[in-house]
Amino acid sequence: MRTFTQQEKQFIQEHQHEEPVSIMLQASRYPHLPVQELVQQIQARQKAAQKLPVWVDHVEVVFPVTVSLEQSSSQTAAQFKASLVTGALLVDLTGGFGVDSFYFARRFTKVVHVEQNTELQEIAQHNFNLLQAPNIQSINTTAENFLEDFGGKADVIYLDPARRGGTNEKLHLLQDCAPDVLHLLPVLLAKAKAVLLKASPMLDIDLAIEQLQHVTKVWVVAVQNEVKEVLYLLEQEAPQPDQVERTAVNLLTAGEAQQLTFTKANEEAAQVSYSDPEDFVYEPNAAILKAGAYRYLSQHLHLKKLHPNSHLYTSPTLIPDFPGRSFRCIAVSRYNKKELLRQLPGKQANITVRNFPESVADIRRKTGLKEGGHTYLFFTTDMHQKPVVLICQKA
Repeated sequence: MRTFTQQEKQFIQEHQHEEPVSIMLQASRYPHLPVQELVQQIQARQKAAQKLPVWVDHVEVVFPVTVSLEQSSSQTAAQFKASLVTGALLVDLTGGFGVDSFYFARRFTKVVHVEQNTELQEIAQHNFNLLQAPNIQSINTTAENFLEDFGGKADVIYLDPARRGGTNEKLHLLQDCAPDVLHLLPVLLAKAKAVLLKASPMLDIDLAIEQLQHVTKVWVVAVQNEVKEVLYLLEQEAPQPDQVERTAVNLLTAGEAQQLTFTKANEEAAQVSYSDPEDFVYEPNAAILKAGAYRYLSQHLHLKKLHPNSHLYTSPTLIPDFPGRSFRCIAVSRYNKKELLRQLPGKQANITVRNFPESVADIRRKTGLKEGGHTYLFFTTDMHQKPVVLICQKA
């Protein structure tokens, strides 16, 4: 692993907030320094500033190439993930940059960080020492070789299989990722009391539960309303697929979390009523939509739906702490340019499309509406199968 001299570290600190291109243009001023290499570290720190502040704040921390950094968990997601499990020993079979291992180490007596890329494993080990995580043992080997040599039994084995193909294309099916968790599953369950698997948010949850067979719980994790991870807990004894608990989690900026737990059986049995838009309109957070709590949410919070497929909800009085966005419905308009613009003199609005035949780009092109402002438009289909526009303001 490349270590940096005091002079090189000082250069990184002094230029960490500057544009990388601007620094490279001035490289000739520093003939005694490997400027390109140092700029790569500066770029990595800038990209990780929001995602990994604990790492960025430590001047001695070394960052890997961009792709490894992009694939690592954020601090926020890793901290939540670590809260789900505890015990004496966790093995992180796909350790990578080590963010997950670092937070798991706060919940386990010992964590084994397994990483097959030699340079990345050395970087992770270097950073574990700097960040004072002495209970992490880092090993440079493949997941398959580690399992073959491992004679003990972990409380938890954690995997985050690589989801990039040979030409850097994104993969989401379990059998296409590396390592192939479906192939390794018997060994994993023999060598751990539980397996925690991170899978692509694009993977269908029902398909994953069917393929994995041993799923006991699922968490759909969004950070500030963007789904980042779907986690599956696997154990030898598992309930029927429609009884598997699914928890939709939206982690907010202030450390708060919106959570909703249900099963597929709950969703299928939920009683739903439909209505025209009332005084308040609600848009569920992305985690709930991915988890599939469309009907259950309506029954659970005593809300009416606008349409079976629109996934927008309404009520005559405001529901406090709704897990998503809440709006006051000011008016309902036909999808007619003149009618819409009469109600929007500033010709500006935030547009969302739900169960509507046109895209946001198409709507903006046809209406001339600019983005922004305090008005929110929901282009959707109502209970009468008619296209409508809900003109709203945040509640």
